Amino acid sequence: MSRRRLDSRSGAPSGLLSVIQTAISTEPVESVYDMTGELGRGKFAVVKRCVDKATGKVFAAKFLRKRRRGRDCRAEVIHEMAVLEMARSNPRVVNLHAAYETDHDIILVLEYAAGGEIFDHCVSDEMLAEVQITRLIRQTLEGVHQLHQNNLVHLDLKPQNILLTSLSPPGDIKIVDFGLARRLGAGGELREILGTPEYVAPEILNYEPITTATDLWSVGVISYMLVTGESPFAGDDKQETYLNVSQVNVDYSREAFSRVSELAVDFIRTLLVKTPEDRPSAAECLSHPWLWQQFCLSPEPPSSRPVRERSCGTKWAAPTEDPEDKENFLESPHSQAKRFRYDEETLSAADGDV
Repeated sequence: MSRRRLDSRSGAPSGLLSVIQTAISTEPVESVYDMTGELGRGKFAVVKRCVDKATGKVFAAKFLRKRRRGRDCRAEVIHEMAVLEMARSNPRVVNLHAAYETDHDIILVLEYAAGGEIFDHCVSDEMLAEVQITRLIRQTLEGVHQLHQNNLVHLDLKPQNILLTSLSPPGDIKIVDFGLARRLGAGGELREILGTPEYVAPEILNYEPITTATDLWSVGVISYMLVTGESPFAGDDKQETYLNVSQVNVDYSREAFSRVSELAVDFIRTLLVKTPEDRPSAAECLSHPWLWQQFCLSPEPPSSRPVRERSCGTKWAAPTEDPEDKENFLESPHSQAKRFRYDEETLSAADGDV
């Protein structure tokens, strides 16, 4: 049986938003946009590159199935739209441009990020300079801080859900995929089993209250991956991954951090702690010296990652048969060639207990 906390008025999980301002058009989306190719496909969504016929501007059209596993999920799509509306003033969040509805789908027309996922930089043989990494983490924290000020938690922050406005040099970040986002304080304590195995915080696995600190754990994981090229908690299977997360088994060895500054290690250590109350807030993270030291230094040139054994078995594997849904995609051949990842099945209370 699912352990979802339910809102007695609507039957929906607590923390879901149900009111939107964006008009949902029922005219064919193809009458306004030319669909110029498929960018990605998941279990319940297809994302297509589209061009506004009137302006020539490029967007990403996300076709979200309204019925999933035999149940009506329109409310979840409306919730995702409502979260995007609340975050409209946040420059670090992808912008919702328009919405359309057919008998089977709701189509979100979203801002198009041409630089792809920062995940590609995590697995690239050429690692980003720390001055570039700290810029990306600063911008991510800026976006997360603004979400938290609105009592919103993303709950699925990971390198695949942080996109770049340009590829080379890396542009500004855009946070995407708010399908699991929740609003805190909307119906008392929030407890849900959701997220992606490698990136979920211990309190998620322990079915403990979710707070803004839950997102900060994920920022720590993302930072680790950008500086080392490895996933700190990925095991050979999901159960080993869950064990690594719950026990906070992190490799801080000299081998893993051979080319990483001590300040970077300190920043990651402050976030990857089991007790949520011991993690700094997004605002506090933004004052950490690691994120600002590079302004006093000349940018170092990119370097190749050292080749070594993976500390927790195979970290990166081929995509699963049903890749997860995405909000925005890249047209770059670089990202298409780098779709390597650990099993990314998204946990959802709707699918039952972990």
